[in-house]
Amino acid sequence: MTPQRQPRQRNRRQSRAAILDAASHIFAEQGLAGARTDAIAAAAGVNKALLYYYFRSKEALYQAVLTEQLTAFHGKAVALLSQPGPAGRILLRYVGEHFDFIRAHPHYPRLFQRMMLAGDPAGQRVVAERMLPVAQKLTALLRRGMRDGELRACDVLHAAVSIVALTVFYFNSAPIIRLVTGAEPFSPGNMKRRKSEALAFIRHALLVKPEARLR
Repeated sequence: MTPQRQPRQRNRRQSRAAILDAASHIFAEQGLAGARTDAIAAAAGVNKALLYYYFRSKEALYQAVLTEQLTAFHGKAVALLSQPGPAGRILLRYVGEHFDFIRAHPHYPRLFQRMMLAGDPAGQRVVAERMLPVAQKLTALLRRGMRDGELRACDVLHAAVSIVALTVFYFNSAPIIRLVTGAEPFSPGNMKRRKSEALAFIRHALLVKPEARLR
């Protein structure tokens, strides 16, 4: 009996994953109000009845997309930001991991932005549950680094906002970058360069000794 169940279970997992992937793209492009479940089902390659089998409503699917996207990185981020050791090293590693996560989930920044601008209470609750611990850990790390003399003294809140924006803005502004410069922001070369430049910017903006080798 077990051999017969495994393909079916795999198909269920694949179908659900395909729905979430298609929904993340369409919600990011059109928002909750503009997205249509039949378009999501078609993009996922499933019928609409199956979509409603896994997710009872468009709103439930929307929350599932937000939860999956936020959970994928933020649990890891809390663990990383909680590590002992030099604040500068941990901070730069966090920025690098955040960049890599968004590169692997390119719809995440726009999805998040749309949700915040729309003022969706359910979506904001999901964000608060997942992001508040990360924000608390990041600001605590910055304070520790400043206290230890490793990071420059600055406004912790605005430093944290600037650190996140330095990564997120690049992905959200990709269409404008493409239009103005003619370059492809998501090409492997430009992605590698952007990550390097973001890390260098933070290193020189916040570390007291930016050229020092981080142990």
